[in-house]
Amino acid sequence: METTKKTQVVGIKNAGIVIICCLVIAVCIFQFLLGNPSNFMNNDPNNHPLNMLGTIYKGGIIVPIIQTLLLTVLALSIERYFALRSAFGKGSLSKFVANIKDALAAGDMKKAQEICDKQHGSVANVVTSTLRKYEEMEKNTSLPKEQKLLAIQKELEEATALEMPMMQQNLPIIATITTLGTLMGLLGTVIGMIRSFAALSAGGGADSMALSQGISEALINTAFGILTGALAVISYNYYTNKIDKLTYGLDEVGFSIVQTFAATH
Repeated sequence: METTKKTQVVGIKNAGIVIICCLVIAVCIFQFLLGNPSNFMNNDPNNHPLNMLGTIYKGGIIVPIIQTLLLTVLALSIERYFALRSAFGKGSLSKFVANIKDALAAGDMKKAQEICDKQHGSVANVVTSTLRKYEEMEKNTSLPKEQKLLAIQKELEEATALEMPMMQQNLPIIATITTLGTLMGLLGTVIGMIRSFAALSAGGGADSMALSQGISEALINTAFGILTGALAVISYNYYTNKIDKLTYGLDEVGFSIVQTFAATH
């Protein structure tokens, strides 16, 4: 059985570099965009902000940290989109599964392989490996039928195990940011409230700016933390669902291949 070269899932293997780049970008945004003197009264960042950018800057040092997490979620979500699109291959996955099942039902292994060659992606890679083992077991005359079925099933499981880590790559980081983003927002909120109560305890009109800055820090960090956590949850659940759909397609095709061999041999 002739096969084309496998199409591997392409993705970012070193997420640490992505996080560092996002940190640099976040610090630059905080320092040069949000902290621009034109965003504050008398061009002084220590004064009251004149716009939303200045208000966000008042969120304090926690802001660039949360922005780093937010940018990391966005970057890894985009990376996972292209990686999983490559894993699904060309065309509809459900149509691919249906075509493979029809070819197997007709006993046309050559057509099934041609469908895999056109589809590419992780499912096609797994089916190709399994079909190769299928043909090998057909030519084998020394093993009993039960062992041949086990060999085909084992090949299916091994091929799937090779593809799955690449599909799930970087998702644990997004899952971690789901909690970490909210916690960093909470930390910024606590720090802001501490500053606010410190200004209240000091008393006097001169501390009104410190009071407002503490409240701004608390609210800004709360908002950014919730936004980061929400986007991370949405991204993680979305891509996990897509991987589950792909895994279901693998199981369905694999079951069909094993059942076809069992019924025809």
